[in-house]
Amino acid sequence: AAIAKADAKLGVDEGQTRQHARLLFLLGIEQIIVGINKMDSCDWSETRYNEIKDEFIKMVTAIGFKPKKVPVIPYSGFNGDNLVTKSDKCPWYKGWKANLNPTTVVEGFTILDALDKLIQPPKRNPEGPLRLPVSNIYDIK
Repeated sequence: AAIAKADAKLGVDEGQTRQHARLLFLLGIEQIIVGINKMDSCDWSETRYNEIKDEFIKMVTAIGFKPKKVPVIPYSGFNGDNLVTKSDKCPWYKGWKANLNPTTVVEGFTILDALDKLIQPPKRNPEGPLRLPVSNIYDIK
């Protein structure tokens, strides 16, 4: 699982948002949460939120993600709005809704809600071989 972040000022076209979303899909990550950060910088504009949300959903759909499984959450990391508790600064925001599976729909308002209700740990085979990532090799003499 991953949280894909878009900047309310820059949108989806600027920065590395598209590359990051494509890498997530290529790495086999199926569960993503889209967070639109810095909403305080655009005075919690509903128009700006919808603009970025529509653009982001179009992009992740083209990459291969299922849009009904992707919640889009406006937040401000600096002020803590919509991270743990619902913010009163965006009365227009009615929360997110996403399909957990074909028969179950989950809803919430915050990033924490999405992490708690939507993200499921991958199935692991406890009898399978142990695999560990290696990031560096040191030659000790």
